[in-house]
Amino acid sequence: MKSVILAAIVALTAAPLAAQTAPAPAAPAVTAPAATTTEGTAKFTLDTPIETIAADPAAKAVLDTDLQNITSHPMYDQFKGMSLNQVQPMSQGALSDAALAKVKADLAAIK
Repeated sequence: MKSVILAAIVALTAAPLAAQTAPAPAAPAVTAPAATTTEGTAKFTLDTPIETIAADPAAKAVLDTDLQNITSHPMYDQFKGMSLNQVQPMSQGALSDAALAKVKADLAAIK
C-alpha cells in the first residue's frame, strides 16, 4: 500500500494536475462522518482525512487551490483516507511545510 501511495505522490510532483486537459470525474460519495466544530477550534485540520475535508465544498476548494487539484488526481482513491500530515512524509517534498501551512491557514478561515 505504501508503494501505491508513494507512486501517487511521485505522480503529483512529476506532472502538475493543473495541466490536465480532460475534466476530472466527479468525486464519489464520501461516507466519512461530517466534521464538527466548536468555538475556538478549526473545523478541519491537517490530521483530518483528506476525503472528509473534500466533502465540504469550501474546504475542497482550499485543497484544490493550494495543492494543485489534489482531489482530481488519478490515485486520489488510494490516499484519500489519509490525512495530509500522514501523506507528507511520503510525498518526496511535494507537500512542503510551507504548502501545508497555507492549507492549514486557509482551512482555519472556513466558518
